[in-house]
Amino acid sequence: MSAGLTLAGSLLQSFQAEAAVDPGSPVAANEKEFRMGVIGPAELSLATSQIAAGKATNKNAKEFAGFELGEAIAVTGVLKDLGTPVPAMDAKAKATLEKIKSTPAGPEFDKIYIKAQLENHEFLRDLAQNYISKGKLAGAAENQGRHLATLSLTVFKEHIAITSRILKELGA
Repeated sequence: MSAGLTLAGSLLQSFQAEAAVDPGSPVAANEKEFRMGVIGPAELSLATSQIAAGKATNKNAKEFAGFELGEAIAVTGVLKDLGTPVPAMDAKAKATLEKIKSTPAGPEFDKIYIKAQLENHEFLRDLAQNYISKGKLAGAAENQGRHLATLSLTVFKEHIAITSRILKELGA
């Protein structure tokens, strides 16, 4: 019996550790903040993927850019339909976009684009995990926001795995 309790205690601690929020991670207190946290990175992904769809030379980077472009168009469309305002790009996003624009097509471009996508999806994963970890909040909008975050989290994790694999293929 004590072995079972020890195992249960260990599992509980691991779940609590997984749910703990890193102080440097993005946080959304409610569904509106979650939507606001997603739309900026989605707009950056849209802009960079439009460029990469034409400039990427590695077949996997080019394929990812095409899929990511379609996703970014869908996500930004849904968020705008929900009344989410598009914030101005911050300095980091502007620098990323400028670097993508100014780097010529070739292996270096592919690395820069895929690395930017990895960082973007890591941010979005953390935002979704932190929002979901808050537990249920009252209201239909909050339930819909949690559903959106839960579905999105799966895609964010998938894209982290794919971009990590592509970066390894590119020797980055």
